[in-house]
Amino acid sequence: MKSKTALIIGSSRGIGLAIVEELLKRNWNVIGTIREGKRTKLHDLAEKWKDKLQIQYLDITIPAQIEAIKSNFREEELDLVFVNAGAVNEKGMKETIGEISTEEFVKVMVTNTLSPMRVVEQLIEKVHKGGVVGVMSSGQGSISDNENGGNDVYRASKAGLNMIMRSFAARKGKEHALLLLAPGWIKTDMGGEEAKFSIEEVIGDIVDTIVNQEGKIGLQYLDRFAKPVKW
Repeated sequence: MKSKTALIIGSSRGIGLAIVEELLKRNWNVIGTIREGKRTKLHDLAEKWKDKLQIQYLDITIPAQIEAIKSNFREEELDLVFVNAGAVNEKGMKETIGEISTEEFVKVMVTNTLSPMRVVEQLIEKVHKGGVVGVMSSGQGSISDNENGGNDVYRASKAGLNMIMRSFAARKGKEHALLLLAPGWIKTDMGGEEAKFSIEEVIGDIVDTIVNQEGKIGLQYLDRFAKPVKW
């Protein structure tokens, strides 16, 4: 049986890297993107999986680089595109909306909200009809569940992402499975050591939820167990 092909945006470390490795173990062909610069663990993975993993370079905050990577694929060549890139404010997520500088606020919004949706807009035509186009969101992007506040800027960036994805789905969500994934609080560089779960504990559920959306046309906002998250 022919292997499926995934493009995972933001694969140098953490959950993105783990998604790549899990897909490889499931016999997928994977293209993982990283920003140009120093060697990453994705390079080590590529040496182990030479015939299954390709590395391409992409900074999603630079539109010209998104256009360039788009040209590397034929229409409907991919089974899955998943955008994992993201950031938190430099002084930490506890910085309030009254404390953050305009420049830092814009930086987080561009990275977490604008840029992932630019990738989705540009690359959806490279995914076959019924295929999956997903973005890493967060339960903190839920307006309904925000009863305790905190993490003002990160919450706002993910809520903005969710809103734009929902508008995009209304406009172009008739032929693909669109996914906003809230993975939970995971021990990564972003999640910190206080998080409840390790990547190893959750990655199987995360990848199951992503790949099992194939054929489910329209937008869903799900946790890693494929349960709906409140908007």
